[in-house]
Amino acid sequence: MQTIDWQKSTYSGDSSNCVYVAATPTGQVHLRESDDPDTILVTTHPRLQALIQSLKNHPSPARRRA
Repeated sequence: MQTIDWQKSTYSGDSSNCVYVAATPTGQVHLRESDDPDTILVTTHPRLQALIQSLKNHPSPARRRA
């Protein structure tokens, strides 16, 4: 079993609601939230990059008002 080296997102700051990310040698990207660390999402770098780009291109209505 491989060891996962989790890193806290810099966008989380000092808050208690943190997002952690880890990359594996096989190219998988693991994501988890501090509120529920046993739930881990697994994806690939290209898919995560596509999700982030989509979110940047189509912000939620609440963010458009800000």
